[in-house]
Amino acid sequence: MKVAVLSFAHVHAATYLRLLHDRSDVELITADPDAEPGDPTRGKALADELGVTYRSSYEEVLAERPRAVIVTSENTRHRQLVEQAAAAGAHILCEKPLATTEPDARAMIEACSTAGVSLMTAYPVRFHPAFTALRHSLTGGSLGRLLAVHGINNSTPPALERSWFADPTLSGGGAIMDHTVHIADLLDVLLDGEQPTHVYAVANSHLAAGHDDAAGDVETAGLITLTYPSGLVATIDCSWSHPATHPTWGGLTLTCVTEQALLEFDAFPPLLTGYDTESATPRWEPGTIDLDAAMLNTFLTAARTGEHAHPDGESGLRTLKTVRAAYRSLHTGQPATLTDPIREVDGHESRTGR
Repeated sequence: MKVAVLSFAHVHAATYLRLLHDRSDVELITADPDAEPGDPTRGKALADELGVTYRSSYEEVLAERPRAVIVTSENTRHRQLVEQAAAAGAHILCEKPLATTEPDARAMIEACSTAGVSLMTAYPVRFHPAFTALRHSLTGGSLGRLLAVHGINNSTPPALERSWFADPTLSGGGAIMDHTVHIADLLDVLLDGEQPTHVYAVANSHLAAGHDDAAGDVETAGLITLTYPSGLVATIDCSWSHPATHPTWGGLTLTCVTEQALLEFDAFPPLLTGYDTESATPRWEPGTIDLDAAMLNTFLTAARTGEHAHPDGESGLRTLKTVRAAYRSLHTGQPATLTDPIREVDGHESRTGR
């Protein structure tokens, strides 16, 4: 099956390229024409390093009629590439967040529906077996009603690897845009799509020493509180807070409080800790399956069979609504609802809560 990767902008692009390159059932073609000339981390330089077929333009790739397309561009460029891929008849996996505005997300969903192709949002943590076990424990009934959830999704600043993450015209926002969506998607699964009634957010732009240049004009730390019709309260810590000495790039955890128990989920639990013998730096090996590989398996199977892929575009839209409400709360200093009028500054969210 012919599979295309459009843009290497996102930090996850290289991971997907390596996984796809190793599959015998995939003919991989790629393009990254928006890369800066001479950038060794993107464009033809990266394609040559990984040994993958490279084309000079997105149009050249899509003219080869790939059955599946993965979009890993800058966030604000998702819509254009998804619409182009849909028009070419390809099933699509779009990197999170699905879009940076609700109109863009809705347009992407509509384009794929009109073309009769699947639109999947890249939420790999859904495929974690421990999360599946957590969901079964909560829905089994023996633990009572779910009362509260505390989610954490922290990492080092992604702008250290890709500067566009700190440019709101390309990213749509900072840590809130980048990290809220993963936890919001897990909440979406646990609550069967129930949407929050109110969203309250605070944020700042403080980074660990040595990371100041990675802040740009976006927020780098946020805490979001969600209230639901059932009375459940959830919080999301979505910060770029890991210092350079932290043993992992990022991490994601959930703490769920029920009437009868407290359940904890760690998406990347340490299987082995210690020190590298050559550099004496901390070493950490995750004790989990390859979540990106599991997500790609699901996407490629859906593309091959024509089945509807999950998490789909509607999932991406629901989580984006939470993000947009969080930014509205930052602007007003008050809780926001998902249906409040959208307020943007110059087409994007400005830095707030400094």
